[in-house]
Amino acid sequence: MSRIAAMDEDERILTENNSQTQDSYRPDLSTSWTHKEPLPRQHSMELQQSNSRQMASNDEQNRHNMDQEYEEASLGCCGIILMGFSFLLILIFFPFSMCVCMKMVQEYERAVIFRLGRIKAGGAQGPGMFFIVPCMDDIQKVDLRTKTFNIPPQEILSKDTVTVTVDAVIYASIYDPVKSVCNVADAMHATTLLAATTLRNTLGTHTMAEMLQQRENIVQIMQTVLDQATDQWGIRVERVEIKDVRLPHMLQRAMAAEAEASRDAKAKVLAAEGEQMAARALKEAADIISSSPTALQLRYLQTLGSVAAERESTILFPIPIDLMKGMGKS
Repeated sequence: MSRIAAMDEDERILTENNSQTQDSYRPDLSTSWTHKEPLPRQHSMELQQSNSRQMASNDEQNRHNMDQEYEEASLGCCGIILMGFSFLLILIFFPFSMCVCMKMVQEYERAVIFRLGRIKAGGAQGPGMFFIVPCMDDIQKVDLRTKTFNIPPQEILSKDTVTVTVDAVIYASIYDPVKSVCNVADAMHATTLLAATTLRNTLGTHTMAEMLQQRENIVQIMQTVLDQATDQWGIRVERVEIKDVRLPHMLQRAMAAEAEASRDAKAKVLAAEGEQMAARALKEAADIISSSPTALQLRYLQTLGSVAAERESTILFPIPIDLMKGMGKS
């Protein structure tokens, strides 16, 4: 019996220990949920900024590692052998080999290096001097300066069915040499063709009056569309300008005739308004003169003086003016 009691006591102790162990691993839900307070706004913003910086650092490190792995993997067995042979030739013909191995690009240029047909890790090189491996590296220089391109005159049918001829000029530059070399054969020529198409499509949605009056808005729309389309080529469209909008000769003559008729109508209106104002002034003057006999006599003498001055003659009055006035009344 004592042995059975001892076994029961051992089982009870073991059960209590297991329950205590489970309780120790069970989370305190009351403290973890009820006493949790939200973080301050400033602290959360700092935490987000820290996380973003950490993610950017990780991305940069990953890109660096991928570049290294890409460069190592791109060589291969034959590439390593060719690399060793090239360095052997460099050492044999040193220092004359430095004339071939050292290259230089200007401040406004970048060099895209292809090693065994693949882009060398690190992107474009320059400005300044850099080292290449003969027989393995191929260089393509890219000019980063802004270039101007004339868009050939385009015949465009406007929204109000008027055919106009428009020519423009664009200002563009390369900001990513690798994209401009790898993604398109001739970046600037492709940009010129795309600009001509964009010019036709954009102006085709406007009337002739809008083309003449809203050039700035049309230019802004064209620049935005071109900049978005050429981003994959590594090209930045800096400015677009419409040089000239030429109308057909028949339309020019019709517009000139319309403008001339409008000017004639305005001139006639102004002449009629002038005559009306002159008649009103003359009527007011006649009313004033008729109300004063002295003013009428002065006006009569003034008229006689002007007539005598024009004809260079002398006018004699055989009878006084007062007597003539009395005769007129009778």
